[in-house]
Amino acid sequence: MSDAVLEIRDVNLAFQGKRSVLDVLANRPSRDVHALNGVSLDLKRGETLGVVGESGCGKSTLARCIVRLHEPTGGEVLFQGRDVFEPAERRDRTYNRRVQMMFQDPYSSLNPRMTTRQILSEALTVHEMCTEDEVPSMLSGLMDLVQLPQDALDKYPHEFSGGQRQRIAIARALAVEPEVLIADELVSALDVSVQAQIVNLLLDLQERLGLTILFVAHDLRLVRHVSNRVAVIYLGRIVEIGDSETLFANPSHPYSQALLSAAPSLDPDEKGKKIHLGGELPSPMDIPPGCPFHVRCRHKTPKCTTELPALRPLEGRGTVACHHAEEIANV
Repeated sequence: MSDAVLEIRDVNLAFQGKRSVLDVLANRPSRDVHALNGVSLDLKRGETLGVVGESGCGKSTLARCIVRLHEPTGGEVLFQGRDVFEPAERRDRTYNRRVQMMFQDPYSSLNPRMTTRQILSEALTVHEMCTEDEVPSMLSGLMDLVQLPQDALDKYPHEFSGGQRQRIAIARALAVEPEVLIADELVSALDVSVQAQIVNLLLDLQERLGLTILFVAHDLRLVRHVSNRVAVIYLGRIVEIGDSETLFANPSHPYSQALLSAAPSLDPDEKGKKIHLGGELPSPMDIPPGCPFHVRCRHKTPKCTTELPALRPLEGRGTVACHHAEEIANV
């Protein structure tokens, strides 16, 4: 039996592009934005899987697909072996409770007209987590869980700092006793000192409650700190997945190497080791044939321009989508 809680299989998602006046007059079809292009990965029970990549690469779109805010145009999202987009599964709200998402901006995701008590009570009552008499004790326990004072229950979102609002968002997610948390840029809007507090809280809660976490972020140092495994995504496609320490110490895909070399470092000796990518990031409306990264890759060969590399295991490392991973690894 698989130990994967979530299995994402060849997920594709394209958004219909806008047509200009000239497109209409010339009877040209709209150009679709290909946000996800065959994403496949497993989220194992109890782990934290980090997802990294440049802005616009599809990280947040993938997270939104998992919680059914977007419906894929192809592929499957399996939760405990069942496709969550099947009609029968969509009518069942159990999945909505068991897989919860926390957003980047806690202020816009919290109703400004509701107190913390009302926000959390709503989650408890909608999912019938307890009787009406048990609500006060549940709310008190949630405040203790996210390390907020009890008087926070009667305050509105605007009365809190960004870090406190994010704690309320975490409490709302935990109120329905989920198995999986999807953290989409959870701390990127917070000060660095507050980021550490929220991340340490999340790791503590994971250990205490046995949570499985998908951690989407652009801060590579943060991802390395929190993740057991890391998936690197480029133009809506996974190019490398592996153990966090192995991938950060010795990345196999040329895009992973460039991405990690661009991360800030306090070591002055590393300043001359940056990998500078040539060319520009292609548009998701016009993805290059073959390997999508070949237009920026210093290792490209004619094969890269015509054949799409499949994700495959690399001995002693993780899984990588590159025709020349073995040669690059030995450089």
